[in-house]
Amino acid sequence: MHRNDGVCFTSSSFKIPVPSPSQTLASPLSRARHSLFQLLHSLRNRSLPPTTSTHSPLLCCASLSLTAQTYDLLNAPLLCSASLSLSQPNPPDSTQSGSEVPQKGQSTTAGRYDEERVLISEVLVRNKDGEELERKDLEMEALTALKACRANSALTVREVQEDVHRIIDSGYFSSCMPVAVDTRDGIRLVFQVEPNQEFHGLVCEGANVLPSKFLEDAFREGHGKVVNLKRLDEVINSINGWYMERGLFGLVSGVDIFSGGIIRLQVAEAEVNNISIRFLDRKTGEPTKGKTKPETILRQLTTKKGQVYSMLQGKRDVDTVSTMGLMADVSIIPQPAGDAGKVDLVMNVVERPSGGFSAGGGISSGITSGPLSGLIGSFAYSHRNLFGRNQKLNISLERGQIDSIFRINYTDPWIEGDDKRTSRTIIIQNSRTPGTLVHGNQHDNSSLSIGRVTAGIEFSRPLRPKWSGTAGLIFQHAGARDEKGNPIIKDFYGSPLTASGKPYDDMLVAKFECVCTGSGDQGSSMFAFNMEQGLPVMPEWLFFNRVNARARKGVEIGPTRLLLSLSGGKVVGSFSPHEAFAIGGTNSVRGYEEGAVGSGRSYVVGSSEVSFPM
Repeated sequence: MHRNDGVCFTSSSFKIPVPSPSQTLASPLSRARHSLFQLLHSLRNRSLPPTTSTHSPLLCCASLSLTAQTYDLLNAPLLCSASLSLSQPNPPDSTQSGSEVPQKGQSTTAGRYDEERVLISEVLVRNKDGEELERKDLEMEALTALKACRANSALTVREVQEDVHRIIDSGYFSSCMPVAVDTRDGIRLVFQVEPNQEFHGLVCEGANVLPSKFLEDAFREGHGKVVNLKRLDEVINSINGWYMERGLFGLVSGVDIFSGGIIRLQVAEAEVNNISIRFLDRKTGEPTKGKTKPETILRQLTTKKGQVYSMLQGKRDVDTVSTMGLMADVSIIPQPAGDAGKVDLVMNVVERPSGGFSAGGGISSGITSGPLSGLIGSFAYSHRNLFGRNQKLNISLERGQIDSIFRINYTDPWIEGDDKRTSRTIIIQNSRTPGTLVHGNQHDNSSLSIGRVTAGIEFSRPLRPKWSGTAGLIFQHAGARDEKGNPIIKDFYGSPLTASGKPYDDMLVAKFECVCTGSGDQGSSMFAFNMEQGLPVMPEWLFFNRVNARARKGVEIGPTRLLLSLSGGKVVGSFSPHEAFAIGGTNSVRGYEEGAVGSGRSYVVGSSEVSFPM
């Protein structure tokens, strides 16, 4: 198909007046029907004296209008209507009141005139001056649209009226005026039509986010051809559909066709004027004062002032605020702003309790003995909204017969002033874990545990969609102890338990990790790469490099899911034996305790699992 490259596109802002809702087609159509009744009455009285209006030509005009209601940006369609009107010169002795007020009994005769038939000898299509159309294809379009009006046929008012609408509905004509001419051979019915102009250019106003290429592609096929209003309506619907698919508040609010074949589209886009946060009480639902600072919530939003409001983007913003963990309910309500074509957004939020204490207990299947075998207890305090900035503090203590862990964790999910969404985490931890599976019991059959004191700081940020990176610096003081808490240098097999030969090993580790996640659901794809480098700041501190990688891929096979996993790693340098890779447990080889299969400087583990619904 030949490409038309002459389509021009411009964009500018504008204000759209709201049309009056009182504009309807009832009044013009009522007047048209009354005039057609007069036409029938005059045709039935052709033998009256010439002083009557029998020989005066009766004109019936149908015109097209395009309007749109702009106060409903989502549901206001562009309306295409055809109005019909007839006019007849008044007799010299007629009065103004007689032409305006219906005659008595007119309502009773309307149905009779509507059904009376008049014989038509000839049906023609001409231009508005009564001459033949220059383009025969347009004349054929008009004749093809006619259904009832044929030569040598008896027609009613309703049938003529319907054919006028059919010609207008063909889309090629801006007006249609049926003229009844009394000739020697009978009544000649002439449809005087005004074809639309040829399309030669496009001007679009107010479309700030609509791509110009989309408009050019939509109108290029009709360039140089007579404007078809049905095709134009399809293009307008496609433009409105483009906004709807993207959840944008925008639509075509007006169409004009100027001389020279220039079409002007007026597009209304609702720009965000202001965004505000409103806190609601959990019990009453009434506005209240919130603990969270509004700027902490606003910086989570991707919707900004001056943008065209998108419902899809607003929904993502609601989900983002919900994942902060501070709100029990989040919603966005668009409201009309003072400026035309703009919208104010009000985000209603209901806050959760910001923190509290918790305690619990249970039984573990670890290696324990005695009357309290396997019994564990825990106590924790958490605050999820420190200083109203979504900063989180967790203090927890978990204690068993052998193992225990005390942790203080502080997290700032988004460092203030950073535009890359960088988070900061500070960790202080004191833990004791069983080491019997790897290093065996002591000669007196007493158990062995690994004690670690750790402190560090980590920074994380999103690198790209589905990718995140973490870098940190961690100090660790670790060593082995017996049941009484005394340090141990060698295990049951005579192997050293520390790399330095001292009761404890000290290390300063620089950490880097990169993670790619899929949908986040269980069984979705995942890849993680982790590297740790020991920094020998002090002569006795350990110097080593440890690399670890993990990959997981889920594959749907009918109703079942196949989960493939592969992991591997290697350590070079001086490092503590209890820091070696331990194989066993739910994350490597199921059915074994962690480290029960073995441990070493390097490892590779592959596994596959099949899960299916029951």
